[in-house]
Amino acid sequence: MIVLITGASSGFGEAMARRFVQGGHRVIAAARRSDKLAALAAELGAALLPITLDVTQTDTIPAALAALPAEWQAIDVLINNAGLALGTAPAQQASLLDWDTMISTNNRGLVHMTHAVLPGMVARRSGLVMNLGSVAGSYAYPGGNVYGASKAFVDHFTLNLRADLAGTGVRATNIAPGLCGGTEFSQVRYKWDEAAAAKVYQGTQPLTAQDIAETAYWIATLPSHININNIELMPVCQSFAGMAITRE
Repeated sequence: MIVLITGASSGFGEAMARRFVQGGHRVIAAARRSDKLAALAAELGAALLPITLDVTQTDTIPAALAALPAEWQAIDVLINNAGLALGTAPAQQASLLDWDTMISTNNRGLVHMTHAVLPGMVARRSGLVMNLGSVAGSYAYPGGNVYGASKAFVDHFTLNLRADLAGTGVRATNIAPGLCGGTEFSQVRYKWDEAAAAKVYQGTQPLTAQDIAETAYWIATLPSHININNIELMPVCQSFAGMAITRE
């Protein structure tokens, strides 16, 4: 099986790359940071092919895929993992640049990658598109604004893919994690304010990148007649917030 993972230089993507290679599969690891990809390739060997790719530069995606060696062209699994959250300010104070960056990465990059890979899967009548969503796409919270909306888009886009792909043999899944530690997610969100990032996980036992990698691996290795439409994961320490009430 050939698995293309975006955002593969750290976090979920890096953990998934390791898991699929350990399972005997070949991985195309795509990310912006070529130095981290090179280190991962040195560790995992010939089963991992690193490609430097920024999904927000959507015009480069078709050429990057066309440049893959012939023996790597038939992608069986696309994991649209590249994504980020920026800021927790309320909408009226949030950075418009941050909003644009989240939409460009979480949505625009994801749909361009999918559009580029999907025709080959449909022609071969097999394949899986796995999108990384978030519980933020289902449950609103203060400061979630565009990040939550971008993940709601991922969720519904995945369901609409399922509708379009009926009868083609191609599957589509949305993985929606909750609180997950041990990655750069919160550092990025808080602009590398380490104290603020650490506070998010203080006193908790969050999910790990390895948990998400195991979930992705399980989904990808299920029999081909099974489609996991959506899977939501939370650590036991996390649950659903009550409805907010403003009191005078």
